[in-house]
Amino acid sequence: MRELNLKSIIRKKWIQTTDSEHRYPIAENILNRNFYAANPAEKWVSDLTYIRTLEGWVYLTTVIDLADRKVIGWSLSETMNAKSTTVKAFLMAKNNGLLTVN
Repeated sequence: MRELNLKSIIRKKWIQTTDSEHRYPIAENILNRNFYAANPAEKWVSDLTYIRTLEGWVYLTTVIDLADRKVIGWSLSETMNAKSTTVKAFLMAKNNGLLTVN
C-alpha cells in the first residue's frame, strides 16, 4: 500500500443505545462501587451488551458473582426484551448460584 501511496479510510459509526433523558425511575445505587464480596451469592452484577453478527444483532446478558468473579448466568437473545435477556440470565444464575429466591 505504501508503494502505491494507498491509504485506508476508517469511518467510525455512532450507534446510540442509551436514552439518558427518559422519565422512568432510576434504581438506587446500592453497591456504590463497592465490588468486594466475601461470600458467594452476596453480590451479583449484570450487564447487557450487543454483538453484531452476519445475521444481525444479538444481545448478550451476563450475571457475575462478585465473590469469585465468575459468570453464573447468561442469555443470548435476538430481541432485547427483559423476558429473553435479563430474566433468562437471572434464572440461570439462580440455578447455578447459592441464592434462594421465592
